[in-house]
Amino acid sequence: MTTTASRWRHALAIAAAAGVSVLTMTAAMAVDVTVWAWDTNFNGAAMKEAASRYAPTHPDVNIKIDDSMQQEDIRQKLQTQLLAGDTTGLPDIVLIQDDVAQKYLQSFPGAFVPLSDSIDMTAFAPYKVAAATHDGKSYSLPFDSGVTGLFYRADYLKEAGYEADALKDLTWDKFIQIGKDVKAKTGHNLIALDLNGSGLIRIMMQSAGVWYFNADGSLNIVDNKPLKAALETYAKIWQADIVKPASGWTEFTSAFTSGETTVALNGVWMTGTIKSQPDQSGKWGVAPIPKLEGVEGATGYSNEGGSSWYVLSSGPGKDAAVDFLKSIWATDVDFYQKILVGQGAFSTWLPASAGDAYKASDDFFGGQPVWANFSEWQAKIPSIDYGIYTAEVDAAVVAQLPTITQGGSVDDALKAINDQASQQMQ
Repeated sequence: MTTTASRWRHALAIAAAAGVSVLTMTAAMAVDVTVWAWDTNFNGAAMKEAASRYAPTHPDVNIKIDDSMQQEDIRQKLQTQLLAGDTTGLPDIVLIQDDVAQKYLQSFPGAFVPLSDSIDMTAFAPYKVAAATHDGKSYSLPFDSGVTGLFYRADYLKEAGYEADALKDLTWDKFIQIGKDVKAKTGHNLIALDLNGSGLIRIMMQSAGVWYFNADGSLNIVDNKPLKAALETYAKIWQADIVKPASGWTEFTSAFTSGETTVALNGVWMTGTIKSQPDQSGKWGVAPIPKLEGVEGATGYSNEGGSSWYVLSSGPGKDAAVDFLKSIWATDVDFYQKILVGQGAFSTWLPASAGDAYKASDDFFGGQPVWANFSEWQAKIPSIDYGIYTAEVDAAVVAQLPTITQGGSVDDALKAINDQASQQMQ
């Protein structure tokens, strides 16, 4: 395929021979590539860095980034216009969260460019590619990782008699026991949890390579062993009296940044929040998450969150958009070092881990090679299919959490989740 850069050089040569100025040619040949993203300081900043790297060798491409919208606004505009068959004003590149991607891919066939036709997807974390694969083709340029880790206060654990080795090959039952011991000896609860979120359930379930659905898209709830084990474990954590109840994001994060709780079990993107308290430097560590016992395929590796870039087939700048993504996001190791240090954006492009930033140790975490560890864990995350109704099932799961944490039947909860989700999927 002829690149925009080679076309540009050829056009300049013709223009020079004809006596046409470079400025005139630039204006005449310029291609606009529009991008929609949310979060100016994270997604937007990373995209702007990529654009600045692409520009010097592609003066005929103007990358215009709109990162002023909220994620929900982007979803609503995409859904509304694609449903109406009106792509006027839609961007060339759009950021979509991984767990809703299949809803767009399956509901609007042909709306997105299959990027696996142009970009080597084997260079990205397999679980991330799987989230955007439909009918044998992958449609996203995978972006940030949500590889999970068990962030822990090493000083609290040591006071309770535990060293870092105690967290190797950790099970959830052992995790709960450690929490009881830490609370008894230090007075600190183990973890903050919000009953309005299903994040921990999702993390446990994906660690065993299973989701809410069967391969044909039908519900997999009542006989879903990893989901049942996750709900039972979640209830045990609450019933052990080691939870700091939290309502909303601010209460949740302040529980561990203030030193009130002992651990945070979240995606790698939580690293920046934890490091926002410089006086806690050297007191933290990171380990793989616990495993579900007695569950086939259970691992200590999972994912929470993450988004990817998609190219709309209707975009007038789609060819340049694909070239841009391939040239920077699937090629430039140094780019990924820059956005890791600058924005805390942990890459799912596997070659990025060869860069210096990914190899560095971190004094905040006791000198651990944190990014190298996350890179290793990311490669082991089981792949799952989010399907098109993840949000609906999540809501049904959340509705049952208060009951099971107070001793209610998990089997009854599974049936209720199945019934509610079935109604929502009709």
